[in-house]
Amino acid sequence: MFEIGEYIVYGVKGVCRIEDITHIDISGADKDRLYYVLAPVGDGSGRIYAPTDNQKITMRKVISREEADQLIEDMPKIEQLWVPDDRQREARYKEAMNTCDYRAWVSIVKTLYIRKQERTAQGKKITALDERYMRTAENELYSELSLTLGIPKDEMEQYIRERLTQ
Repeated sequence: MFEIGEYIVYGVKGVCRIEDITHIDISGADKDRLYYVLAPVGDGSGRIYAPTDNQKITMRKVISREEADQLIEDMPKIEQLWVPDDRQREARYKEAMNTCDYRAWVSIVKTLYIRKQERTAQGKKITALDERYMRTAENELYSELSLTLGIPKDEMEQYIRERLTQ
């Protein structure tokens, strides 16, 4: 069980801070069940009520500084998530995002960055599907790394590039 004040990654909602662990009095909610009261980072007014015993949505601790440094070092070795069929590709991206696995997010970003470069070289634009998943994977990855490394999220891509070229 997580503690109040901890930062976790909660499903596709991303990085959240645990504000409370309590029983809630909301219509339709089990009053005997304990819930995390989560505040999504970057959304000052939003709140999520997640059962502490939830088995459907992945919850995990935010990556440690050592894990973040290792992840950035390993990025060149992380394989792409290439799927040639458009319909299957979306299903694989969605599945990878739902795992809350930061290595899967890197895989998606790498794949879509290369795909975008290839399409641009052919005079084509990136597809809306690819754009959506690239933005989502980057947002999840950069939000978590930003919190852990203490670097503003909008500077994270540049920070990673600089680290990889050293």
